[in-house]
This record gives sequence, structure tokens and C-alpha cells, in this order.
Amino acid sequence: MHIPVVQPAGREELSGSRMRPVATPPPADIDTAGERPVGGPVTSGWREGTLTRAKELESLCAWVLVNHPRENGEVLAQAVARHLTAARQAAEAAPLATPRRWRLFRRSGPLIERAMSNLDAAEAQIVNFAPADYVLNLMPSVLANVQCHLIPGDPRRREFERIAQIVGVKDPDHPLLPDTKEHQPGHKLAQKLQIIEEERGRIATAMRAASSAALREQVRVRSFRNVLVVTTLVMTALAIGVAIAGWIRPTLIPLCFAPEEAGKAMVVCPTAQSASFSTQVEQSDPAARDIDDEIKATTTRQDLLVVELVGLTAAAVAAAAAIRGIRGSSERHGVPVALAVLKLPTGAITAFLGLLLMRGQFVPGLSALDTSAQILAWALVFGYAQQLFTRLVDRQGHAVLDSVRGADKAQPTPPP
Repeated sequence: MHIPVVQPAGREELSGSRMRPVATPPPADIDTAGERPVGGPVTSGWREGTLTRAKELESLCAWVLVNHPRENGEVLAQAVARHLTAARQAAEAAPLATPRRWRLFRRSGPLIERAMSNLDAAEAQIVNFAPADYVLNLMPSVLANVQCHLIPGDPRRREFERIAQIVGVKDPDHPLLPDTKEHQPGHKLAQKLQIIEEERGRIATAMRAASSAALREQVRVRSFRNVLVVTTLVMTALAIGVAIAGWIRPTLIPLCFAPEEAGKAMVVCPTAQSASFSTQVEQSDPAARDIDDEIKATTTRQDLLVVELVGLTAAAVAAAAAIRGIRGSSERHGVPVALAVLKLPTGAITAFLGLLLMRGQFVPGLSALDTSAQILAWALVFGYAQQLFTRLVDRQGHAVLDSVRGADKAQPTPPP
């Protein structure tokens, strides 16, 4: 009775006097025939980029499995397939595994992080079983990514730069080592491929570390953007609350002034002013009206609303002027837009608070405005003055964007 011998997948079988690798069947999730479409179209740019990159990595994995089979390569190929499936699910906003009852919408931040991390993991896994000549050709790209996102003192970056120099890959700031010149034996292609095989684990580790650092940079930007959004919502709620309070009770916080001259005075509010009246009245006169009565009669419901609208308009002008200092950003979180929107409710609040300080005689010499036009003019000044406060926020926003390093930015030096 003949008992067939089952050859383990991915092993080598004897053919004549030579050993040749046996091609292992690719995982079902890997499209080796190229028949699976890219997917989409979807609703945003990062989703389109995720689907495109997932299809590219899937095709690369299929090519490696068919043309360069390795022992136990199907294990890593299955992991690549799972990562690509997870990235596609994030791009297409698949339903949550555990739905939340009270969640009205899904934030894009966790989906972006899921897509990026899984794509990076799939690419690093492919490096673990791809042919050595492919990894060698990939070295310049990995070197640029490592130097972009890992600080010079990082041991993973230093180890990868050492490997890159040995195989003859360099950047303009670091000359090749003496034993990697053209005339040295170590420059031969066969020896380079042998080094790649020996250092494959360190290469994949450095590549994954750089990708993780890039993802953490994106998380920091998104966190700062969320702080800006929450602050803007709080400032907007405060501005709306002040306007509603002024509409319901106009005399609660009156922004009125009472200039006096030669025994005569008048009440000046943002939208109205009273007739002049005498400040020298006899206490025995029951018909005499004091200044509080005049303020109550002159104040209108629109006062606080008009002041905040003027402040908001001035802040909008300041935001438009700040556009000249905004440079284009490839980040998808919209930090420059959030910085500009923050100025609007801040201008409304600073206009109200500035006039409140003037009415409380906090600013000497500016406690008695003569006309409604002067009150609105000062509201305009205080609304534009929000730039003094938001400028610090703008500076922090630019610092956060600069922390997302690119090829055109200088790398930070390690701390002493």
C-alpha cells in the first residue's frame, strides 16, 4: 500500500540533486489574480488614500508569495491580509463591532488611526518575508522615513543608518563608511543581499518605529485640534448666554455711560441715549428722576447683542488678516481653520468685557463716553484686541504643526 507523503507548506523538496522552494498557496484574503477592485469612491481624501494603499500592498504581497516563496511565509501573508482588511473597514466606515446606542456620529480620528496603523503594520510585515533585493531597493525610502520621524539620538535610527551605510545607501549629511566604497569587496551585490537577510529584523523594527512615531505626531495634532474645538464651543456658548441675558433683562448688565457737564448729564447706551437732565435736584421733589431711572429707561434689549456683533466683526477682520501668516498644511485635521474660528467668539467676549471694564472706571479717563458711536467704536477696538490673546494660541498651533516633521524641516537635536 502506497502512503503519500504530504510535503509541509513552504518547505523545500528534493528535485534531483538540488533543493527548490515549494510555492505555498496564498491566503484567501490575498487577491493574487488582481481581480478585486480598489474600492470606493468614499467620502474623504484619507479614505481614498487608504483604499489605494491597501490595494498596492495587497498586490505586492501576492507578488512576493507567487514569485519568491519563503518558509512559513503564508503566516505573515495572513497577517498582512488581516491588517489590510482592517484598514479597508476603517476607510469604508464599517459598523462598529459593539454598537453604541447613544452615539449620534462617529469621529474620524479613531478611524484614521486604525487605517494608518494597519497599513504601516502590513508594510512592515511584507518586509519580513519579501526578497532581499526588494528590501535593498526599499532602503532609501525607509532611510528618509526613519530620519524624518525619529530623533538623531534614537538607537533604532542609529542602527538603521549603520546598516544603510554598509549596503551603500546614504544621505547627503552622512558620507559612506570607508568599507562601503566601490572598490571594496563589501560593495558587491551578493554581500549586500546577505547583509539584508541578516539584518532584516532590525530593518523592519526601525521601519515600524518610524511609522509609529509619525502616527503619534498625527495624534498630537488631532488632540490639539480637539482642544481648540472645545474652547471655541465654550466661548460661543458664553457669548450666546450674554446676549440672551441682555435680551431677557436689559438692566442686568447695562453698558451705559453718563457723561456730566455744567450740572447736566445724559445717559448714553450702545443703541440709544437719553435727553439731558439736571444732576442738581432737590430731594423734596418727588418727580425728580435720578440716573438709575434714566439708565433703566434708556437701556434696550439689543445693547449687548449689538456690542457682541461689533466685536465679532472686528475679530473676523483680524482672522482674515491672520490668513497671510498661514501656510498650507498637508495635515487633514484643519488646525489653521480651528485657530481662525476661535477668534470669532473670543472677539465678541472681549468687546463685552472691555466695555464692562470701562464702565466700572477701570481705565482712568475713559469712563464717560459721550455718544453711542463712541461705545460701538470701542467695542470694535476691544473685539480686534482679542488678537493679543489668540496670538499665543496661534503660536502654539504653529508649533504643533511644526512637530509633524517632513523632509523639508530640520530635525530636532536630542536633549543633552
